Amino acid sequence: MVLSDPETMRYYPAPYDRRGVEEWIERNRRRYATDGHGLWSLVLKESGEMIGDCGLIHQTVDGMAEIEIGYHLRRACWGRGLATEAAKACRDFAFRTLPVKRLISLIRPENWPSRRVAERNGMTVWKEITWRELPHLVYAVWREGRANPSRQPQSVRPGLSS
Repeated sequence: MVLSDPETMRYYPAPYDRRGVEEWIERNRRRYATDGHGLWSLVLKESGEMIGDCGLIHQTVDGMAEIEIGYHLRRACWGRGLATEAAKACRDFAFRTLPVKRLISLIRPENWPSRRVAERNGMTVWKEITWRELPHLVYAVWREGRANPSRQPQSVRPGLSS
């Protein structure tokens, strides 16, 4: 399972055990009921096999309500553009159906694969924060398809912090 794989979940505090996965599923069911969206299953078109998830999640970041595009992909499927395809579909769906001015992705600075997915999704680093007691970059894309008009995008390199 994706959420239990130590390599897939290395940027989380720990992989999920069976109970954690069950709680994750229940959280997503509540999200669907209250928000109308959550993380959706990623399924390979060719085989119908579930390979991960991607979707829209309500988050509170620096006291602000945000919609995050989140994704997890089974390791055997990495490097094929599948997470990028799914993230773009979520971005387009959100801007088409939700009254939001921006979407975010919360990504650990050392998680280069997820950072590349966010960048291919038109996102740039908006700010750096400590979230859930860990350093995170907040990638964002604005509805207008441009960088935050009040702040220039940051370029963040490993080991550097602004």
